[in-house]
Amino acid sequence: MDAAVGYIPRDVLQLPITLRNNVGHVDDPVTTNNPEAQAFYNQGVACLHNYVWMDAARSFNQALRLDPQLAMVHVGLFRVFINLNDLPAAAEEVRKAQALQTPLTDRERRRIEVTAKHLEARQDLKNHEKHEAYKKTLDAALDSNTEDVELWLLRGNAEEPAADGRGQRGKSGSIAFYEAAMAYSPDNFAAHHYLTHSLENIGRNQDAEKHGQRYSQLADGVPHAHHMWCHDLRLVGKIDAAIEQFEIATQLEKNWYKTDGLDPSLDWHRPHNLDLLSRSLQHEGRMNEAERYIREAAQLRPTTAYAAYGKKMLPDFLLARGRTEEALAAATEMQKSKWPLGRLEGHVLAGRDLLALNRVEEARAQIAAAENEIPEARKDFTGVMTFERFAGEELDELRGEILLRSADKKPANDLLRATANSLSSRRGADALEELYLLERIAGIARGQEQWELAQHAATLMISFDPNYFGAHYAAALVARHNGDATKSQEEFATAKKLWTHADPGLPELSELKATPQGGFK
Repeated sequence: MDAAVGYIPRDVLQLPITLRNNVGHVDDPVTTNNPEAQAFYNQGVACLHNYVWMDAARSFNQALRLDPQLAMVHVGLFRVFINLNDLPAAAEEVRKAQALQTPLTDRERRRIEVTAKHLEARQDLKNHEKHEAYKKTLDAALDSNTEDVELWLLRGNAEEPAADGRGQRGKSGSIAFYEAAMAYSPDNFAAHHYLTHSLENIGRNQDAEKHGQRYSQLADGVPHAHHMWCHDLRLVGKIDAAIEQFEIATQLEKNWYKTDGLDPSLDWHRPHNLDLLSRSLQHEGRMNEAERYIREAAQLRPTTAYAAYGKKMLPDFLLARGRTEEALAAATEMQKSKWPLGRLEGHVLAGRDLLALNRVEEARAQIAAAENEIPEARKDFTGVMTFERFAGEELDELRGEILLRSADKKPANDLLRATANSLSSRRGADALEELYLLERIAGIARGQEQWELAQHAATLMISFDPNYFGAHYAAALVARHNGDATKSQEEFATAKKLWTHADPGLPELSELKATPQGGFK
C-alpha cells in the first residue's frame, strides 16, 4: 500500500479522531448496527462538505474500525481521495464498496453505482459524454430516492463544467439542486456553503453574503465556514468584518493543529486563508500585520503545485512595498521549487523585480526561463482550470512591462490594456491578487509616462473595487498629471478616507499629507 494518498501520509489519514458537534449536522443513515460507526460516518460526510479532507478520512476510518462491513465508508473515502487527486486510491475504494457482500438498501446500492460513474468521469475529465453519464446516473438515483439530500448536493456539484466539481464553480444551474436539498433538510449547512460559491460566481454578492453568514453559524468550528463568509463580506464592502472572520479561521486552524498534532503544511486551507487574510490587511494599509501573516505562510512546506505557486505572496508583497532586493531574493528562492508551476512564477516575479532595478536584459532572460517551464507546468492542469486562466495574465503582464522598454510603445500598451481588461473581468471572491496586479499595471504605466494606459487601469480598479485606497490613489495621480485639480482633490480625499486604519508613515499617506489640495502644491 502506498505510504501517502495524494500529498497526505496514510498514517495521518488513519489518526484517531473524536466526535465533534460544531462541524455541521449530517443525518445520512447507512447500514450498520453500530450507532457510533454511524456517527463517525456522518462526521466524515460533514467534513467532506467543509473541504476538511484529513478529518473526513479520519472519521471514515474510525467508522470502519467500528464496523468493517460499512460499505458507504468506502464511498466517503473515494470522495476524499479524488479531492486529494489520487485516482488509483479512489478507484480502490470503489472496488472495496462493490466487493462487500453485506445487505444494502436500494439507496446505498444506487450511491455505489453513482460513485462508479463518478470515477469513470473523473478519470477522463475532458470527456463530456462520461460527465453526462455521471449526471444521468445521479438523476436516476434521485428518481428513486427523491428525499436523499446527499444526492441533491452531489447533483449540484455535478452541474459544474467537469466531473471534478465539488461545489466551488457552480453557477445558476447548480442553485436549484442546492435549494432542493434544503427543501428536504431545512437550513442545511452544506447547501448554504455551496450556494455561497454559486451566488458569488454569478455576481449575487448580497445573497452570497447571507448564505455565507448562515454557513459560518451552522458549522462554527470549521475554519472554511468563517473563511467563506469573509469572501462575501469583502465583496459587499465590509472588509473590517471580513478580516475579523479570517482571523477567527486562522485561530481555529491553529487550535486544530495543536490539539490533533497535525502538520499545518498538510492542510490546503492554511496558506489559502493566510493569503486572503494578509491581502485584506494590505487592502486596508495594515502592512505590518499583513507581512506577519505572509511570513507565517512562507514557512509552510508546499505540498502541491498550487501551493508552490502560492509562495508568490512574499515576493509580491515586498515588491509592492518597494523592497525590491528582498523581493528578488524571495522570487529567486521560488525558482528552486520541485514544481514547474512554482519555478515559472519565480521567474515571472524575478523579472518584475529586475525591471524595477532597471536590469532589462536580465528580465528578458527571466521571461524566457518562465516560458521554458510552460510545457511541464501545463501538466498540472487536467480539469476545468486551464493553465492560461491560472497563469496567463502573470506572463502577459511581464511581457508587456518588457515591451514598454522598447522604442515602439504601442504593442506594450495593447498587451497591458488587454491584460488589465482580462483581470478586471474576474472580480470573484478571491480576486485581491487580480486587483493588485491591476495596481501594478497602473504604476508601471505612470513610471513609463503612458498616461492613457495609467488612466485606463485606474478606472478599471475603481470599477473592480471602489473601496480600495489604491484605486482612488491611482486615479488621483492621473488627474494631477492631467491638470484636473478638482478630480485630483476628490480622489485623494476618497483615498485618505479609505485608509483611516492604515499604518502611520506609509509613503502613500505621506504623499497625501504633502499635497492637501488634490495634489497641487
